[in-house]
Amino acid sequence: MALETLFVIGMFLTFGALLMTGFPVAWVLGGTAVIWTLIGVVAVENFGADLWFDYTSSMGLAPERIWGIIESETLVALPMFIFMGIMLDQSGIAEKLMKSMVKLFGAVRGGYAVTVIVIGVLLAATTGIIGASVVLLGMLSLPVMMENKYDKGFAVGTACATGTLGILIPPSIMLVLMADRLAIPEASVGDLFMGAFLPGLMLGAMYVVYAIGRPMLNPSIAPVPEGLEPISPKVIWEVVTAVLPTAALILGVLGSIFAGVATPTEAAGVGALGALLLAMISGRLSLDVMNSSLYQTTRTAAFIFAIFLGATAFAVVLRGLGGDEVIKEALLELPFGPHGVVICILLGVFILGFFLDWVEITLIILPLVAPVVQELGFDLVWFTILFAMCLQTSFLTPPVGFALFYIKGVAPPEIKVTDIYRGVIPFIIIQLTALLIVFLVPEIATWLPSVAFDR
Repeated sequence: MALETLFVIGMFLTFGALLMTGFPVAWVLGGTAVIWTLIGVVAVENFGADLWFDYTSSMGLAPERIWGIIESETLVALPMFIFMGIMLDQSGIAEKLMKSMVKLFGAVRGGYAVTVIVIGVLLAATTGIIGASVVLLGMLSLPVMMENKYDKGFAVGTACATGTLGILIPPSIMLVLMADRLAIPEASVGDLFMGAFLPGLMLGAMYVVYAIGRPMLNPSIAPVPEGLEPISPKVIWEVVTAVLPTAALILGVLGSIFAGVATPTEAAGVGALGALLLAMISGRLSLDVMNSSLYQTTRTAAFIFAIFLGATAFAVVLRGLGGDEVIKEALLELPFGPHGVVICILLGVFILGFFLDWVEITLIILPLVAPVVQELGFDLVWFTILFAMCLQTSFLTPPVGFALFYIKGVAPPEIKVTDIYRGVIPFIIIQLTALLIVFLVPEIATWLPSVAFDR
């Protein structure tokens, strides 16, 4: 086995071992880079190792790469989208949507679950903050569904899985990070937003089919509530007035991007201002709310950027050790053909999602495998959307499924961890089914970008 291969395997094993110590991921990534810089330099200078490796060509590049991150115009959108999502949570829009849509869908068997999914899709199209969406949907829906004797697993699984739609449906902060890491015109933020739009809506529709179909097969899991107000023009008007502010914000953000009127960064500014105005109109804006929103935005952005810096140091050292070539050769030598290589990559990402957060996988793995996929002749927008859909499952798979922790924190006491695991399994299967559909029909992800940019 070539020395480069041993070094690359050793670097990933070191990262995995240090991760088990409980240190923050950003420190683990940076620390691994420092350790293997020293090992690489010692191997070359003292043992005559046949490596094109020195400090200047590896860790010495980190300051330049970090400066590139800081001055990236694409990443300016990140804190603004985060602020938009957090401020929307404060505006009371979700509560208003819940109260009005329950009157519209409540009489249908599984109607409360349908309501949660519809609200989740609307929230996903206005914010990419998974934690906030899962917590908000859990707080709004679980007490009501428990009161109406919904099955615990069905109720909690619906709220938990629906909250993860924000990672796929634009404006998604994960897609912003992916576009920055790919750094090529063919997979810009706008391309990825358009590419993810139809798969995201398709996944939401599949959730709705499940929410209606399963209670039809097993009525006991979702009884029809009694005493609901009949559907009338008044009820419909309530729904319209509740949806309009959210629809206006979605149109302002995504519409301006898709129409080519604004860049994603400019649209993020529009979204942040729009969320602020909605909070003001609803009477929820105060100095305390503003301080809390700014604090949460800063904290979330700092967390992501800290991992960004650690991952940058890790990536430049891995490249200096020949990691790019080792991974490229390993993938191209797989005896499964081009589509088999893509399947192997997605399978690896799915397994990594059990143990790593999406941020680390996006920052480390995506830049390593994307050039190989492009060399095999595949559309990078299609592959990146598949990558994103695969990562969405990581929020629901234990032991590091963050959505599971978020929902447990707000779930009523009678809902146990086993109920949560039991409830999310059908949604993981639905997500993987949607992934397979996009894999087999690439046009679902590539049609909208091709129409918009006349490719």
